[in-house]
Amino acid sequence: MDEIRFGTDGWRGIMAEDFTFANVRRVSSAVAAYLHEMSLAERGIVIGYDTRFLAERFAGVVAEEMQCQGIDVFLNKGAAPTPVIAFGVIHKQAGGAVMLTASHNPPEYLGFKFIPEYAGPAMPDVTDRLTALIKQGLRRDGGAKGALHEIDLRDSYLQFIAGQVDLEKLRRGKMRLAIDPMHGAGIGYLEGLLSDLGLDVLALRNWRDPLFGGSMPEPREDLLTDLADRVRAEGRDLGLALDGDADRFGIVDGLGRYITPNQVLSVLFRYLVEVRGLKGPVARTVATTTLLDRMARAYGLAVIETPVGFKYQGEAMRLQGAILAGEESGGLSVSGHVPEKDGILACLLMAEVTAHYGKPLSLVLEDIYAHFGHVETQRLDFRCPETKKGGVIALLEQYRPSAIGGVPVREIVTIDGWKYLLADGSWLLVRASGTEPVFRIYGEAGDRETLSALQQTLARELGLIG
Repeated sequence: MDEIRFGTDGWRGIMAEDFTFANVRRVSSAVAAYLHEMSLAERGIVIGYDTRFLAERFAGVVAEEMQCQGIDVFLNKGAAPTPVIAFGVIHKQAGGAVMLTASHNPPEYLGFKFIPEYAGPAMPDVTDRLTALIKQGLRRDGGAKGALHEIDLRDSYLQFIAGQVDLEKLRRGKMRLAIDPMHGAGIGYLEGLLSDLGLDVLALRNWRDPLFGGSMPEPREDLLTDLADRVRAEGRDLGLALDGDADRFGIVDGLGRYITPNQVLSVLFRYLVEVRGLKGPVARTVATTTLLDRMARAYGLAVIETPVGFKYQGEAMRLQGAILAGEESGGLSVSGHVPEKDGILACLLMAEVTAHYGKPLSLVLEDIYAHFGHVETQRLDFRCPETKKGGVIALLEQYRPSAIGGVPVREIVTIDGWKYLLADGSWLLVRASGTEPVFRIYGEAGDRETLSALQQTLARELGLIG
């Protein structure tokens, strides 16, 4: 029998290989057992799915299993973004939710994400328990069958999110926007809301295509060239993109420049504090820009550093009052919202920021650099055979350099991976991929040339390159 494990953000697999109807029933049964175990079953469960091949059929299987185990089901009509389904947990006061999605993975993948009653990503204690229940194969049969309620969360979600964005500022800005949902579950959300404000909206790739145009629905710079070209060619003020389940964002400013997630977080943090007047800690992962730290020190605010994975960011929002939580991979949320990353919210907030400053985001970013110092961030991947991986990890556990590339090491942080804080304010982070024979070296420095040299030096010292 296939071993099923929950990773950073749920269980994902290749359809017809390990992501099968039989395995989905096994996982659904474990979720049902968990809900009964935690006395949450009587509150029911929300079920949603993205635009992938057979996603609606897999959602139906989950619904059937929940009903058989006496749990009422709130099944969303049509594909919906992950943050919308997370919102549905609060909206329906449900015991949790299941989202069928593989996010930004290639087309052949599908995934199963469990969202607990707090409407954010499941923490390790929850996923560990689900993994154990899957292995046990427990199934609660008999008793009354759960009811099936078909719902449509779209309008309620849009009404909710409208309370977190200054729609009047957007309306007055009269911007011309380009939207790219990348054939994913976010189709229609940004286009509908922004068009209703009377803005000029151009939509790209806003129809369902389970093959995602032969690519993958990840809003990174090299996959958003069409969006950037249209923004430049038509003189639009902003390009906004979403990944496959609309929990991640991609931003192109009015000059056609891709604004990285690290840069988006920095711009948004400034806006939330200086314009909206919010006060509270900012949460970031170990791999995310420390420009946020410089800004927080100037504002007299705290920084919460977490392991990689938005579940830790959501926890910082829920338990520590973070006003902004974000990660370099393109996820963010803000206080007042569900503790789940939301690409729709991120795009709307960046539209609001653009309308407020009245200039391209890259120029807003230059203002931030002028005040807090320029930084460049970058991730390099180094392939490493599985036979060598253990040796590299053993080396890292003993590796205590006094300097890297001639720059003294000030501190080593091991929250998640090995992070080397250097005396000049730069840093390097080494993490082993859990799914590929790859080591990733993240870094930040004052310029790209210095950063690349530091990353290459560290890779050589670890034996990742010759």
